[in-house]
Amino acid sequence: MFPKLQFVKLFFVVLTVLSGCAEKIATAPNKPTQDAHLALGNPSGAGTSFENYLLEKPQYSLSYNNYRGTPNWVSWHLSSAWIGDAPRQDNFRADNTLPANFYKVVTTDYTGSGFDRGHNCPSADRTLTAEDNSSTFLMTNMMPQAPNNNQRTWASLESYCRKLVDEGNELYIIMGSYGKGGEGSNGFKQTIANGKITVPNRIWKVIVVLPIGIDDVNRVTTETRVIAVDTPNFNTVNSSWANYRTTVDAIEAKTGYDLLSNVSVAVQAVIEARVDEGPTQ
Repeated sequence: MFPKLQFVKLFFVVLTVLSGCAEKIATAPNKPTQDAHLALGNPSGAGTSFENYLLEKPQYSLSYNNYRGTPNWVSWHLSSAWIGDAPRQDNFRADNTLPANFYKVVTTDYTGSGFDRGHNCPSADRTLTAEDNSSTFLMTNMMPQAPNNNQRTWASLESYCRKLVDEGNELYIIMGSYGKGGEGSNGFKQTIANGKITVPNRIWKVIVVLPIGIDDVNRVTTETRVIAVDTPNFNTVNSSWANYRTTVDAIEAKTGYDLLSNVSVAVQAVIEARVDEGPTQ
């Protein structure tokens, strides 16, 4: 028979090992995941109307405005779980998931306009698979964007977002536009495509930065970094996005949206009133 003393010792050894394993599991960093794009809220209460139509795709969610031919806003989650080696697909195309009675913007609607087909959710934020990347080239994810705004100012901010992800963060990003009339490479225009597409006057983005983890909404605190940017849609825009930092409250006042609505009201009151002063590169 197994001696009683040896049994007791073995029991405590096993207990110690199991406790150590449990502690390691508890303290191990969370693995990056692909999370819900509307976790922080539906900014405009998008549903089924012509001017506020909700489209939820695996890669991002958006409110589409059929009267403007552009999204009101696009919302997406970004972590390293969305990043891979898939090449840029460049297959701009109409979004056939829109209702039959909506006008479906095509890529040639932008031809000769002087404006870029400006992504809301960037191609480089969706590179895990070719399908993910391809989804960003649907025209419901596009807006007429001044070339310098798109290729310099916003490209720099998008790169910085991915740098934050490389540093161990996950982001919730909401981007949109408002107003009418911008200046592209062919001058000022209010609409393109014979009036079917409105050229926005301003382009904005809100970025919530969290360390990788779970239960994201409840981890947003008054100390959470929130970057809010609002730029003119003009070719003369400054190349540094830092010059256009603002507050979430200011963007809400301009758009009428309720951003970060799933975050506690007390926390919103603090983080939505603050202008980010963090690093920019």
